Amino acid sequence: MAADFLSIQEEAQRRWEGLTAGDRPWIRVGTALCGQAAGADQVVESFSTELETQGVNAQVSRVGCLGLCFAEPMVDVQVPGQGRVVYGNVGPDDVKEIVSRHLGQGEVMADLVVGRIGEVEKGDLPSLDQHPMKAREQRIALRNAGHIDPLDIYQYVANGGYGALNRALTNMTEAEVLEEVNTSGLRGRGGAAFPAGTKWRFLAGSNAPEKYILCNCEEGDPGAFNDKGILESDPHTVVEGIILAGYATGANHGYIFIRHGHDGPIERAQTAVAQAYELGLLGNRILGTDFTFDLEVALTGDSYVSGEETALMEAIEGSRAMPRYRPPFPAQVGVFGKPTNINNVKTMAYVPEIIARGGEWFAGIGHDKSTGTVILCLSGSLNYTGMVEVPMGMNLNEVLNEMAGGVPGGKELSFIQTGGPLGGVLSAAAADLVLDFDIFRSAGAILGSGGIIAADEDTCVVDLTRVLIAFCQYESCGKCFPCRMGMSHMLEVLERICRLEGTPDDLALMRSIGENMQAGSLCGHGQLGFNPVASALRYFPGQFEAHIVEKRCPTGSCRVPHFSPRLSRR
Repeated sequence: MAADFLSIQEEAQRRWEGLTAGDRPWIRVGTALCGQAAGADQVVESFSTELETQGVNAQVSRVGCLGLCFAEPMVDVQVPGQGRVVYGNVGPDDVKEIVSRHLGQGEVMADLVVGRIGEVEKGDLPSLDQHPMKAREQRIALRNAGHIDPLDIYQYVANGGYGALNRALTNMTEAEVLEEVNTSGLRGRGGAAFPAGTKWRFLAGSNAPEKYILCNCEEGDPGAFNDKGILESDPHTVVEGIILAGYATGANHGYIFIRHGHDGPIERAQTAVAQAYELGLLGNRILGTDFTFDLEVALTGDSYVSGEETALMEAIEGSRAMPRYRPPFPAQVGVFGKPTNINNVKTMAYVPEIIARGGEWFAGIGHDKSTGTVILCLSGSLNYTGMVEVPMGMNLNEVLNEMAGGVPGGKELSFIQTGGPLGGVLSAAAADLVLDFDIFRSAGAILGSGGIIAADEDTCVVDLTRVLIAFCQYESCGKCFPCRMGMSHMLEVLERICRLEGTPDDLALMRSIGENMQAGSLCGHGQLGFNPVASALRYFPGQFEAHIVEKRCPTGSCRVPHFSPRLSRR
């Protein structure tokens, strides 16, 4: 069994050396969703055309996201015997010169360079690790993102992939794997931050002959793209994590649950699963052991609520994605009536490194009970937007002002919105927070999925709150009356306030609606639905007062209806 995996490793290393130390250049193009949105597919096509036209023999690979989404499309050129030069904001028109000048003449195009990886002969180029977004990163879940071809299992293996699985199956018992995860202190990265080891113990305690592991990549949160980013960049780390979870809990079936329409994550996850079967890393008697585990990708429609674990199970079974009553809990009665465990993509992505390096290593990173790292998606009014992985315990202000470069145009940061539409709205002053699940919760926010949306002084916090509630109202599955009607009523009130037609009684009305939603809803969508409003009222009472009492929007974002005579003088 060890010899079988050794042969896989040897083949992987042979292929990797052929790419990195061979006799032809290797060109990596970032084609995650951010790259595609910026035109990366056209850049890949241009490389194919120019390499053929100019007679240059080079390998072109579609890779994932290095995290610097603001610089997409990104092109990473590695010449044999040298380091890598990373170009940013590359357009199809730039490709001809990259091929002729860089590959043909050895001349680096300094005006497009974002940074170098390793040593490069010509040009005094800054290291990519010195870029503000990279300098303070500590990558665990994103360790391979942007560096390997996500459609090539051998590149994953060449960089340590499936080594943890081989170690677990050949040298560890199921209980020992579970104990490492428990020792790590890993908490779920999907929003609730529940300890993963504890959750796995619930399933491991069941003696049922058939058990399931579900991995959630619904990720419909505005401002969150790290789950998709992992599956687009390094799907095998998620596959390996799921298999390890199955081994630790005695489960034998698994699903990766992805929102329909996320084509990049779907294609790369499906390919990773197929490749793992081909090499005997999935299926019957994995690596010659007695452990059997099957995995497939399940798709759902555009339903934000299907990210809730019981609604997710309903969707996998082919029903409408609506939450179930609990108890029984999934570890007792889950998908298809069998005991089930559900974790987020990011949670699973950490598991291989935890097993490879040990739970104490992971527990030694982070802050208090929030161990390890956190992946943040930075968007909005920031100089550098993208995806970073930093240790828990870093201050959010450091991330915003140092790593993301602060607010552009000399403007001031007004507020941030964290953790998706059910998260909180924090003032700039309140952003002086340590990245810690419990500290964020105490501040009235949620670290949640890692989405951080920054807004400058020209953005109206009341209107932004209205937009969040409009999203939540649209995405409510409608099963619970307090959520179904509460979201609609709260949106009506906020629309009235944004039209400058609100009354002081509206604030008490929204609080009453929120309390009823929290008390009477089955899942977090309704229970947390008042969070954006509650936090906005907590940190920006003056903005609401201006809209309601003074009948004005301080930023001018909320327009006065032309049919309102009493406001026509504004």
